[in-house]
Formats: sequence, structure tokens, C-alpha cells
Amino acid sequence: MRVNNVSCGHDVPTGGVHSQWAGLTLALLSAILVGGSVILKKKALLRLANRGQTRAGEGGHGYLKDCLWWSGLLTMGAGEACNFAAYMFAAATLVTPLGALSVLVSALFSWFLLGEELNVLGKLGCLLCVLGSILLVIHAPQEQEVTSLREMSAMLLQPGFVAFMTSVSLLCGGLVAVSWLAPGVARSSVVLYVAICSLLGAFTVSSVKGLAIAIRSAALSHPLTWILLLVLLVSIVTQVHYLNKSLDTFDTQLVYPVYYVLFTSVVLCTSVVLFREWNNMAAVDVVTTIGAFLVMVVGVAMLQLFKEAQVTMATLTNQPARPAEREELADAVADNAGGARGGGGATKEDKYTLVDNMVVDSRPPVASEGLTVFIIS
Repeated sequence: MRVNNVSCGHDVPTGGVHSQWAGLTLALLSAILVGGSVILKKKALLRLANRGQTRAGEGGHGYLKDCLWWSGLLTMGAGEACNFAAYMFAAATLVTPLGALSVLVSALFSWFLLGEELNVLGKLGCLLCVLGSILLVIHAPQEQEVTSLREMSAMLLQPGFVAFMTSVSLLCGGLVAVSWLAPGVARSSVVLYVAICSLLGAFTVSSVKGLAIAIRSAALSHPLTWILLLVLLVSIVTQVHYLNKSLDTFDTQLVYPVYYVLFTSVVLCTSVVLFREWNNMAAVDVVTTIGAFLVMVVGVAMLQLFKEAQVTMATLTNQPARPAEREELADAVADNAGGARGGGGATKEDKYTLVDNMVVDSRPPVASEGLTVFIIS
């Protein structure tokens, strides 16, 4: 299996397979904790709304006094801590895609605990997210080795990365301005708040990787360490704020999958620009990585676009008659009607007139011992 050959631990002093699996284990634990924390915070927000307090989507902060919300926040903090530790053992492009499992956890928990519908297409969407994540893990690009804060500083000051982060900052600032000036737009589209949270992921991941290097190299007194810590805290607080707004306005099964796709996209782009991971990738790995990400996008689209569709296994296996079958049925009805009119046989025109005027109930057939009745108008 090629996953054992992925060089995801270049920046780990001890290196090896054990470090890689430690990173994967921490990433899986992080996905479970983060997915569960979303449900806890959603239940707290719903409880506050039922009490008549100002909703978070309308600027209220009553959730700060709710114990359930704080338990969700602490659970998310534990998950992010595991995620932080995972970045110390594995590359960002190996850790981040495993967030697809948090989509699955969130969807299942919201189905069981919040009573939100999860139809067959939603379940298939969750499965596609997981499969795409597995493919990304197997074909993860190699991360350029960074062992000191001096090297990290040089990479952060690369012209390409500076231009990339400037563009992200301007776009994020523009979305924040839209949310302030046009709150109605934010409440009508799930993308706005979620996009702000996702764009901030570029700052979060860059800061986490830098702090991981500072911890390993015992350079906690370095000025860059404190700058990265400040950037990390600001980005996390802002993400929590806008994520609460989106969760209070939209269903969890809609918010979290969209957040996953956008956040993963931003993180992958950030890692590619910062660590130049794709420079030495084989063509098959590039194609598979792009294809795996598109599989995840399709899975999330199935969760979002068909969330309200009343699709079950019964409706999929009990389809109405095909056009050819309906034509045979119309011929039989026309022949019977012609015979009943006096034995002369129905003409071709009579048959098609009868088909045009026939109204057939489109509901699934119901088992019955009696004769099938067609309504002729």
C-alpha cells in the first residue's frame, strides 16, 4: 500500500512510519471530537432560541452563558489540540483531508440527536467524502522539510506566499464588510459566513506549522513564535464567531460539509504555495489528488443540494413504468376500448386519442387483488 511510502514526515526529527501513523491517529481523533462538538454547540444554540433569547445569527451572545455550548467549545478545543499535534507528525495535506470524517460524524450525530433528515443521497455523499479523503491520504504530496524558525521565516516571506496571503486577506475582509453592510445576504446564503471561516484557515494552518517547529526546536522566545501565536488566536476566535452565526442560521448538515470543502481547498492551496509540495509529484499522484478532491466536492454537493429531497430506498426501488411499458399499456387499453364499442376494432386515430386523454395516477403501484382501473377523461 503506497501510503507507507508517502513522505509526510520530512519535518519530524525521528521520522519513519511510526511518526506518520501517530499523525494519522491524532487526525482521526480530531475529526471525531470536532464533529461531535458541532452538535453540542448546535443543541445549545437551539435551546437558547427556544427560550426567546437573541439568536447568534442576529448578533446575540447568550451562548456564552450556556454550559452545553462551552462543553462543545471545549470538545472542539480538544479536537483542535489533537489536530495541532497531528501537524507536528504529518504534512498538512495528509492531515487536513481527514476532516471528511468529521463531516460523517456531524451528519450522523445530527441525524440521531437533532432529528435532521439524512436521506439516501446524503449517506452516499458522506461515503464519497470518506473515499475521497482516503485517496488523498494515499497520494498525499511531499512537504518540503523545514527544521528551524529561520527557514520558516524565509518561506513566509516568499513573494508568492505574500501575494497569496494578501489576496486571502482582502477577500476575507470584503466578505466581512458584506456581512456587516448587508446582513440579509448573509442570512440567505450559507456560503458567506462559511467562506470567512475557511479563508482564515490559511492563517491557522500556517501558524500551527510554525508553532510546531518552534516547539520542536525549543525556540519559544523567538519573536516569530509570538507573532504566530497571536495570528493563531485571532483567526481561531474569528472562526468560532462566524461559525456560530452560520450554525445558528442554517442546518448542521448544510454548514459543515460546505465548510469542509472550502476549508480544505484553502488549506491545500496554502500548503502548496508555502511548502511547494507539488514540485516533485508524479503525474499519477497529481491526477489522483485532484480527482479525489473532486470526489469529495461531489459528495458534499449531494449532502447540500439534495438535502430536502424525499428519497428513500423504497422510492429508488419502486420506479414508475418506463415509456415503452406505458406504450404497451396504452395499446392494450385502446384494444379493449375498441372491442367494447362494438367489435369493429379501434382505428389508429382512436387509439392515440385515447392515449392523449388518459390520465394515469403517477403514484407507486399498490398491491391489490382487484382489477387496475384507469380514469378516462
